[in-house]
Amino acid sequence: MDEGSCIHADGQSVVSFSRWFHATHIPERAATTDMIHDLPERFQQNLRHYLLGGKEEVVHEAARILGAQHERMEVVGVRNGYFRSEDEDELCEQISASGADVLWVGMGKPAEQKFCLRNRNKLKVPVIITCGGCYNYVTGHYPRAPMWMQNAGLEWVFRLMDDPKKLFWRYALTNPHSVFCAWRYRKSRRG
Repeated sequence: MDEGSCIHADGQSVVSFSRWFHATHIPERAATTDMIHDLPERFQQNLRHYLLGGKEEVVHEAARILGAQHERMEVVGVRNGYFRSEDEDELCEQISASGADVLWVGMGKPAEQKFCLRNRNKLKVPVIITCGGCYNYVTGHYPRAPMWMQNAGLEWVFRLMDDPKKLFWRYALTNPHSVFCAWRYRKSRRG
């Protein structure tokens, strides 16, 4: 989706495609699993965060861990990702009333992107970041790849080995499609 105000390179493939197919290179991957820790550490003042998505116990545990780990991270609201579409107006009011500076939306693709697009005019939050399964990484329910694999752009291989049943077909279908789209984009830019 190209309707966001700022799109970050969460996957190594985006960084690689920028190097292979575009004159302007993306310098490095900006993994959301790192960003959720980097933002409160690098911002000079306290930021208020709202965590939306995931299972009830996971999102609450993630809020507790993040609040304990980061002095300048105040979690002002938490809500699991299981709600009906008719509840979205009330949910947006609650999120806006929380005074959050940053809303993290972790409901998986494409549900989280669709939620954000549907509700962006209702949400009175300066920054909204989609974050997939980020809360599961914060809590340790999903393991992170060793740092050498992350630095080499191979975290996806680690994830595939960790959960092949879930990820094999996702990668088998989406990776070739992504390569084709990047190649087609490059070809259209040259033509």
